[in-house]
Amino acid sequence: MPSLRAPPCRLLLLSTWLLAAPAMAAGDLDDELLHRVQAYLYEQAEADEVVIKVPPPSAHLPRCEHPEPFLARPDAPAMGRVSVGVRCGEDGRQVRYLQAEIGVIASYPVAAVDLAPGSVLTEAHLEQRHGNLAELPRQVVRDASELLGQQARRRIRAGSPLQSQFFQARAVVERGQSVVVEAAGASFRATREGEALEPGALGETIRVRFGQREIIQARVIGSGRLAIDI
Repeated sequence: MPSLRAPPCRLLLLSTWLLAAPAMAAGDLDDELLHRVQAYLYEQAEADEVVIKVPPPSAHLPRCEHPEPFLARPDAPAMGRVSVGVRCGEDGRQVRYLQAEIGVIASYPVAAVDLAPGSVLTEAHLEQRHGNLAELPRQVVRDASELLGQQARRRIRAGSPLQSQFFQARAVVERGQSVVVEAAGASFRATREGEALEPGALGETIRVRFGQREIIQARVIGSGRLAIDI
């Protein structure tokens, strides 16, 4: 297998899967094709430490001249099992496909303690793990700062990777709370007291009741404060 030198600031681990039968000498492998595919996947992964596994091309296929790799699904993350297309020949009309495995080794946050539903996430609840991101759910959050201050939707066990769907913005208005609803126009501003019929976080729209029957929808703008646009 051809070697590929990685930049000093990044680490690249490459390996190939050898076919069980028939056995082939190293000289029979299309080294240029493997080298191009590995180098291409390394660039697409955009990580400090990458493990790439590519099986050798079939011995029954003709040699691929001037190989130009591309991802069969360019919109998908370059991680885990991927399909790699290779255009062969000067005109690129011949196309073959290889299945590859891309492992991205990096740090990711996990819950340091058990989190009960409704718990507000803080730095004290977090710790870092180092491993292969391809083995984790695709929704795993790499930067937990975007979740700090949010509430857990469900119980999260210690050591579990964090996923955005496990959290929600913290409610600043509670169900049944007395709230002040502001209405403003070009030349006036008015306020009115009502009762929140559901909890709401900043920016969310919830229902508010005035008296016994009048119900409107208003946007949460602060603790106990909502607004309607006129």
